[in-house]
Amino acid sequence: MRIVRLRIVAALSFVLAGLPPPGQDAFAEEPVIPLLWDAKERLAKPDLSALPRLRFLTTTDFPPFNFLDDQGRLSGFHVDLARAICDRLDLAEKCQIQALPWGELQEALEKGEGEAIIAGLAATAETRAAYAFSRPYLQFPARFAVQKAHPLSEPLYVRLQGRPVGVVAGSAHERMLQDYFGAAKIVPVPDEDALHAELKAGRIDAAFGDGMRLSFWLADTASDKCCRLAGGPYIAPEYLGAGLSIATRADDALLPAAFDYALQEISAKGVFAELYLRYFPIGFY
Repeated sequence: MRIVRLRIVAALSFVLAGLPPPGQDAFAEEPVIPLLWDAKERLAKPDLSALPRLRFLTTTDFPPFNFLDDQGRLSGFHVDLARAICDRLDLAEKCQIQALPWGELQEALEKGEGEAIIAGLAATAETRAAYAFSRPYLQFPARFAVQKAHPLSEPLYVRLQGRPVGVVAGSAHERMLQDYFGAAKIVPVPDEDALHAELKAGRIDAAFGDGMRLSFWLADTASDKCCRLAGGPYIAPEYLGAGLSIATRADDALLPAAFDYALQEISAKGVFAELYLRYFPIGFY
């Protein structure tokens, strides 16, 4: 049952991410753009002409999503995405982006000091009680990293049988690894630094974890260019959540629909791909 379930998830992950199926150029260096929107779906463009302004609330401490650049300007993936949304909704002149401490975002939204939060907030059962959400604009797949000298290709649930695979103990990724790749020799480690060190030293054959964080490490000098991503991406909301969405006040029905329209347009026009490649040069899909 676990192998059947894994095959379904793995196949779905290839389709969602636009990847070639197993057996086809699994090690292509060209970044793959996450595709979360059905190109055949037609979303209506809401009338926002009566909206006096559109103020996005974000933070400055979540690079590369939102941060202050070396000149003190608010920058990042979320900042550019918010501007692109405003452009698609013909609200560029009414668009504002304000940074606040994370703990002040919800109160500012409730007090009417902004219309939306774009700051890495995930839609969960708990947050849905306080906010209305757009559809997800980015998901975080699980990925394997391996040494370049010892590459692995799909199907990894076969390739990794009996081989040591590191994962952070107590994490959602450990539970996912146990359920989907139980035939591997699972090696729990205390944290991500230890996971990277074990892989770099060759004491494990693969590391399993968050694809985005692994990609950041691979791009950093600390990795010494030792390793690369392999297999996947594995998208499993039941373990890893639904991804990032834009939040509005819970009673707002108009803006989430408007954001869905804009996000789909941004994807179809190639703007999302441009932003993704700008801020994630080593793609995690």
